[in-house]
Amino acid sequence: MAYREIVPKMACDLPNFSSLTFWLPTDVAMMNHALTLARRGAERGEIPVGAVVVHDGQILGEGFNCPISTHDPTHHAEIVALRQACERVQNYRLPIGSTLYVTLEPCTMCFGSLIHARVSRVVFGAYEPKAGAVTSQLTLAKESFYNHVINIQGGLLANESSMMLSQFFKQRRADKKKAKIESRLSDGH
Repeated sequence: MAYREIVPKMACDLPNFSSLTFWLPTDVAMMNHALTLARRGAERGEIPVGAVVVHDGQILGEGFNCPISTHDPTHHAEIVALRQACERVQNYRLPIGSTLYVTLEPCTMCFGSLIHARVSRVVFGAYEPKAGAVTSQLTLAKESFYNHVINIQGGLLANESSMMLSQFFKQRRADKKKAKIESRLSDGH
């Protein structure tokens, strides 16, 4: 598969973006951990996205999406992991060299939080064609008005992340259809 087929066209223009064909074992291990967290979220009825903040090989924070159960639209996996990491280091700015691994390309809200937390690197799995703010819909990472630059790397275990999301939404649609049919039957229609 050609580079341009894997990476959205706009991503190729980002000076601080790369889609690696070779990943470090630590990167793969941390993304697998994020995928495990995403599965935990899915088991609770949340959209399966997981995130891990790492510094010097140590996990500072982790989380999965939970806006549905918390009734809080800001409870994205990235935000949960950032809050935990910042609490752990007792600072709203993370140590230089911190990496966030997330199974889905960050949205606008999450990317803004990553800038404020001074995350050095973001590694994401699947591209988010509808709300991705790093490369897919917006290219916030290439804007020069920020006082911080984040190194962006996308596509790590993208197929696994994409499949998990697809299966989740397929099951969700099937459950809604089943509930609708059961409702009609119980109403006598």
